[in-house]
Amino acid sequence: MKTAIDSAGRVVVPKVLRDELGLAPGRELEIRSRDGVLVLEPLPTQVTLVRKGKQLVAKPSEKLPTLTQDEVRAVLEGSRR
Repeated sequence: MKTAIDSAGRVVVPKVLRDELGLAPGRELEIRSRDGVLVLEPLPTQVTLVRKGKQLVAKPSEKLPTLTQDEVRAVLEGSRR
């Protein structure tokens, strides 16, 4: 896929990639140069630990989309390879 930098220095990330990576408007990204390559990386969602009964549970600082069973299965299978 090709894209271009506009006169204001902005780069458009194609919708296919935004959807694939779960990038939504307002999502914060880390940007850096590594070995002559521009790297954009979504910042992790901040969480706080809260006690639920006897367990600690990570509570995100912002609302996150609900994952489907297929999405969870795909991540698990991908991590096993």
